[in-house]
Amino acid sequence: MIKHGAAVFENVRRYRTIASLYRQTAAFRPLLRRSLLAQAEEWEQRAVNELEAHFQIEIESRPYDEYCRLAAYAAGEMRVAA
Repeated sequence: MIKHGAAVFENVRRYRTIASLYRQTAAFRPLLRRSLLAQAEEWEQRAVNELEAHFQIEIESRPYDEYCRLAAYAAGEMRVAA
């Protein structure tokens, strides 16, 4: 299922919020610290996976010549025409 960009970023925001709550809880629960930090890392990874999937779809949906121009620009090999 292809998600709209706003939905992807909302999911990422939620995942990172959950990860932050796990880290905060870990600060106050030393006996559970390792487990809570592992959970936080899993939620952060979900956020990264969501972003990677979104941008991979964006890249694949662009025409090849546009992709080449963007790649050249990102590599510093091309200037934007005024």
